[in-house]
Amino acid sequence: MYDFKPLDQKISETNEWLHKEYQSLRTGRATPALLDGIQVESYGSRMPLNQVANIGTEDARTLRVAPWDASQIKEIEKAITNANLGVGVTADERGVRVSFPELTSERRTSLIKIAKDKLEDARQSLRAAREDTWNDIQAQERQSEITEDDKFKFKGDLQKRIDAANAALEELFKKKETEIQN
Repeated sequence: MYDFKPLDQKISETNEWLHKEYQSLRTGRATPALLDGIQVESYGSRMPLNQVANIGTEDARTLRVAPWDASQIKEIEKAITNANLGVGVTADERGVRVSFPELTSERRTSLIKIAKDKLEDARQSLRAAREDTWNDIQAQERQSEITEDDKFKFKGDLQKRIDAANAALEELFKKKETEIQN
């Protein structure tokens, strides 16, 4: 039997990566995950925003960032503004309010293009994993660890796994595309 665990691990990692990338794509809806990549200057070091503040939703297009230390409000406001997310940022005594404007059709089109590019990156990662696994199977056959019949059986198994993984990635893309268009 051939051990497909490394391939399955790579498929799982690729799926998780694409899911995270899609979470960070801004649609018409405000979610705290959109601010995950933002780093704030805090006490002389750079820290992720979610480690210096609580991020919650006020309504469908507004996030509230409430810092644990009120002296951090200006730094948080500056970090969000510098992230260039195309959002409105206002500070008050309780924290920072992040307002997401309505998406234009032009912006929706560019977001879908970005989502397609990320899907293609994920597919390339799967192709590389498939190639590595296939090379390993061929090497085992050359070293007489498996038979030629087994080699082609494993090739079929390999292709089924890759096809299923590609279908799952495509499903993620379709969900994101629908979310962007609505």
